[in-house]
Amino acid sequence: MSFVVGLTGGIGSGKSTVAEAFVALGAGLVDTDVLARQLTGPEGAAMPALIERFGPGICAADGSLDRAAMRARAFADPGVRRELEALLHPLIRARAEADIALLRTPYVLLAIPLLAEVGRQAYRLDRVLLVDCPEALQRRRVMARSGLTGEMVDAIMAAQASRAARRAVADDVLDNSGARAELAVPVARLHDLYLRLAQAKATGACRP
Repeated sequence: MSFVVGLTGGIGSGKSTVAEAFVALGAGLVDTDVLARQLTGPEGAAMPALIERFGPGICAADGSLDRAAMRARAFADPGVRRELEALLHPLIRARAEADIALLRTPYVLLAIPLLAEVGRQAYRLDRVLLVDCPEALQRRRVMARSGLTGEMVDAIMAAQASRAARRAVADDVLDNSGARAELAVPVARLHDLYLRLAQAKATGACRP
């Protein structure tokens, strides 16, 4: 079985940038956000159950999930968000495990933005890496890339786990408050660690 590192972090923390750096060094990557988009795309496996529960108004013209409409409902009503997650998360987990099994890389990063919310025990993880940065920086990054209003970004961040909660589930914390070039050294250090841990798991040796 692959050595799996759960990669998590709040919105705007730079998880994708960090993941790219690890992949460049030879790590495998499975992204639960990508899987969620596949499951909720046109003819996606999750769409029948979502339509049955939330009605046809959540569909875009092409039959995919209208993410803006669903986001508005989910943030307006925590119960809707919980139901949405209850429908999607089992499908995402199953798809993630299948994709991980296909990879032949030394170890795999499993990107799970909401890991602190769903609980580490929900996935078969050997290690958890948190990508972290100050909340003010998260907010600026999200507004710059998405065009969302400050109020919407604040609502998204408020609905996510706190920095303290994310740190509580992490084995490793990578500070991504600086420039992209500053990631090279800490990513290389963690990559070497994960290679050693993966080898130890494969051989049944003690963890270094």
